[in-house]
Amino acid sequence: SKLAALFEHPLYNIPIPEVTKKDKLFVVNPMEKFSLRSSGSDEWVSSSKAETLLPTGKTAYDTYPAWLKFHVGINRYELYPRQDPLMPTLLQDLATQRIVSSVQKSGGTQLKLIMTFPNYGQALFKPMKQTRDQETPIDFFYFSDFERHNAEIAAFHLDRILDFRRIPPVSGRLVNITKEIRDITTDKKLAKTFFISPAGNVCFYGECSYYCSTEHALCGKPDRLEGSMAALLPDKTLAKRRSWRSPWRRSYHKSKKAEWELNPNYCAQVRETPPYDRGHRLLDLIDMTVLDFLMGNMDRHHYETFEKFGNDTFLLHLDNGRGFGTHSRDELSILAPLRQCCSIKKSTYLRLQLLATQPYRLSDLLREALAADPLAPVLAEPHLRALDRRLGKVLAAVGRCLAR
Repeated sequence: SKLAALFEHPLYNIPIPEVTKKDKLFVVNPMEKFSLRSSGSDEWVSSSKAETLLPTGKTAYDTYPAWLKFHVGINRYELYPRQDPLMPTLLQDLATQRIVSSVQKSGGTQLKLIMTFPNYGQALFKPMKQTRDQETPIDFFYFSDFERHNAEIAAFHLDRILDFRRIPPVSGRLVNITKEIRDITTDKKLAKTFFISPAGNVCFYGECSYYCSTEHALCGKPDRLEGSMAALLPDKTLAKRRSWRSPWRRSYHKSKKAEWELNPNYCAQVRETPPYDRGHRLLDLIDMTVLDFLMGNMDRHHYETFEKFGNDTFLLHLDNGRGFGTHSRDELSILAPLRQCCSIKKSTYLRLQLLATQPYRLSDLLREALAADPLAPVLAEPHLRALDRRLGKVLAAVGRCLAR
């Protein structure tokens, strides 16, 4: 396994600083036990005076489902640990846990559902909108592109291979539209949009600002539909997140350009603007730029951070559905922050150099990581080959900066 060898490499074993109480997103009472009420009410209860004794040698933490352990493990430095023993269980839960509720997620431009499991875990479901080998048409604007379920899955694994670990876990899943959406939804607006197509397939389209109409309906075969299931982050009432507008945001206009596209010295003013004027925020944004360039994602208008940790924390790389839309073209404008600022973390640069070598070739690692997903193959081969080519372009950009 190339992946196992990669995670053994010294560059993937640089220790994070010591995690103190104030560095944890949640401080958990070790005596707190979580259990489902046995009355059959399916109500989630937390009880310090544990109603039932724990099996010998078990701690209260052992009673937590995988999604809750994931939430409890988040700290200032990482969303989840490198060698996370929990990850296979969490991905398995996303792919196989029974779905007890499906409702449409409000906001956003395209249809997404929030699905709930019996253990109160929740996942964000993005349905399949196009096949693996369809490329985004050359005349499409980035803001009218489809969101791809397979891009969400591939982005999670790529982010992990780059050792950023800033994307919540995502698994592919084959969903039964009839039993796991239509028959159990309490969402009246969503329920009104189901129909049977002339071919006898079960379809629905929901309500949203793009692609929610009978012309863009999502149809099963006859009621089986692929999608990505992303573990939800803790509720914002428990862990506030702050949304930041990216300084290199595109104009989202058909003919206007953004300031960074017109001013080659744009980075100088970003460096003087909080929160980029101190700490590692700008370098974290450049990490995100590298991730986006490798997968061809032009749609990074905002990013988020956990409010509790202030400016000294990682950026959350959420909403990656517009990645992996094209493999035949490389969108160099995505690399603008790296090229204009000529800055990159040394650790990131060393890992990128490693991923360009034969034993750790990026395309091989991602291919191996995606092979374990229920919807494998997740990416068409040309997308994997494009990664190696784009990695070469990132390293060349850094090389030009070093020479300068």
